[in-house]
Amino acid sequence: WKDLLLPSIPTRLVPSRTLTQNEYRRPGKPRENLPPWLKIKFDLSKGLEGIKKHFALLKKELTDPWVGPEGRPLIEHMLEQNRVVWEFRGPESLEQWTLSSDREIGGQSEIHLKLGRNNNTCFLYGTLCSAPPKDGETRYSGYCTVRSKQPLVGASFDRKKHHDWSSFNSLHLRIRGDGRPWMINIAAETYFSHQKDDIYNYFLYTRGGPYWQDVKIPFSKFFLTHRGRIQDDQHPLWLDKINTIGFTLGDNADGPFQLEIDFIGVCKDFAHTEEFAYEKYKRNPEV
Repeated sequence: WKDLLLPSIPTRLVPSRTLTQNEYRRPGKPRENLPPWLKIKFDLSKGLEGIKKHFALLKKELTDPWVGPEGRPLIEHMLEQNRVVWEFRGPESLEQWTLSSDREIGGQSEIHLKLGRNNNTCFLYGTLCSAPPKDGETRYSGYCTVRSKQPLVGASFDRKKHHDWSSFNSLHLRIRGDGRPWMINIAAETYFSHQKDDIYNYFLYTRGGPYWQDVKIPFSKFFLTHRGRIQDDQHPLWLDKINTIGFTLGDNADGPFQLEIDFIGVCKDFAHTEEFAYEKYKRNPEV
């Protein structure tokens, strides 16, 4: 019937669209055409040392659960109320963090990381510039980010190691800022590949001045975002598989900034009983 009714209209060839979500590539960044087998470095002696190391880690992973959670006695795990996850007591502690800014897309912001005056704190400083790059594609700019690296030391065969914070309900920070508002970003493990950019966020307001500031933020206050956009379908943070934590500055106030961090930890606040602060969708509502 289509050929009889519309004989004069030619058939258009529409290119098929891929069903998989490709990895995000920033504007101006060239594609990597290097084959994957050329990225592998073969070394027999290094491989034998790695096998010995990873089998020792695997043995430790199999024997630790017989002692208790995370290889500690059960009574010690139950009575723990505070835990320091990141502290800065030497140059090697800075290697656990990575820096990022809009300079990667052609912006002009700068961010630097170093130890504090007594080598006991982390001093984050730089300059924020919200002028977008003149590439004809990017319209917004002006951000600086510091983020912890994915822990791979304690897991065998370079598997991902997650932070288990299921025994705690609050994030504890000791900071000293310049009055700027920051955004705290927590990334947890996901099941599907299209959720790899899901991050839980909450605000961090610094007072400024020479005095230290102790901040406790319940995990129930963190809300779900995907590539910077707040999602309608909210659900609580999975505390048993935490990957990274980060801090982002993007308040459109051009100029220098600084943030000093003493430690980052978690705590158990018995006075806080809230499970989640935001409305959740009921997938199977009761009739």
